[in-house]
Parts: sequence; structure tokens; C-alpha cells
Amino acid sequence: MTLRTSAVQKSGGVGKTAGRRRSAGPAREPRATGRPPDSARGAAAAPSAEGHGALLDRYDIAILRELQLEARLSNTELAARIGISAAPTWRRVRWLEEQGYITGYRAELDRRKLGLGVLAFVRVDADRNAAAATRELEEAIRRLPEVIACHYISGAGTFELQVMATDLDAFSRFSLDTLLNLPHVKDLHTSFSLGEVKAGAALPLAHLDRPKAV
Repeated sequence: MTLRTSAVQKSGGVGKTAGRRRSAGPAREPRATGRPPDSARGAAAAPSAEGHGALLDRYDIAILRELQLEARLSNTELAARIGISAAPTWRRVRWLEEQGYITGYRAELDRRKLGLGVLAFVRVDADRNAAAATRELEEAIRRLPEVIACHYISGAGTFELQVMATDLDAFSRFSLDTLLNLPHVKDLHTSFSLGEVKAGAALPLAHLDRPKAV
């Protein structure tokens, strides 16, 4: 096992609703996924999600952009931000969820306050000579809570892992006792984050606003 240390930038690992950190705040009305309101006064009319085509329109893109930045928005607040009435806003959010554009809502935690001071990027060299062996290793990695993200990569190595640990001693034990004992693993190459430049970034959506080429 070789260890090398370098300053790295954390990428958004797990697919998620990400954005600015925020406090829990006071109790609020249900977010945009709650029951549709009975009335929608004072807002502009817009096409509803009923009979929605396969492509996203500007209202859908606006909803995605706002929910990435603040997933706890109530349906009323979201409707006000995108400029349409509350009922079609709720239907559009439901449509985006059902079509898989929105895959979930989750809290964003501060790992340092929780005692997870080490973030490591681990390249795993493994046997690639059999599909069954690769799938076995994938399943073993998915069962490890310390591994917060895993990518199947090109070039040198087989997988790139993001691993969290309380300190270097804990990471060393995890590497020796767990990672190196995973099925079909041959070697590990590790880099440690020396500081986060950008983390939990929202997905870029500007390309969805551009006119489609004819």
C-alpha cells in the first residue's frame, strides 16, 4: 500500500440536493412536495405538469435550480420564486420526482463537527479479468459506511473512493483491516484532503437554458 499526500478539492460525491449551508430555523409549512394548495391567487398562470412533454421547460429548470439551493422551500415560497401559481408548481415538483430528475432530499452535515477530520481519496487496484469479480468488489464497497463515494475509473486503478475517518490512525486501521481485505484488491494509493475549496456544489444547469440546435 502506498500513501501520498496532496492538496485536493472535494467533489460532490453522492448524488444529492446540495447548496448553501443553513440553520434548521423555525417551523415552516410543508416543502414543495406537500399537498397542493386549494387556491393560487396572485400568481401568473403557466402550463401544468399534466400532459407534460418529455423535455424540461423553463419552469422545470427554475424549480430544479431553486431546490438545489434551498431544498426546504415551502411550495408557496417556491412558486413565488419561479413566478407561477402554487398548484402547478406542486404538480411540476411531483412530476420531476416521478421522472427521476429529483432523486431525494437530505440534510447537509458538517463532518468536522461530527469528529470526521480525515477525508481520503483512495485509488483501488483490483483484478479486472472477470466481470463477476468486479461485481463482487462493488457490492463489498457499497456495504462500507466509511466510503461515501465510489467511482469506476479509467486509466490506472479500478475504483476511486472517498473515505472518511476520525483521524489518521483510524484511517490506517480501516485501510489495513478492511480495504486491503476486500475481494480481488491488489493495492491502494491514497491522497489526503488538506482543505476543502468547494464542496456540496449544485449541478450546473445553464446548458438546459440554451436553444436546441435545429
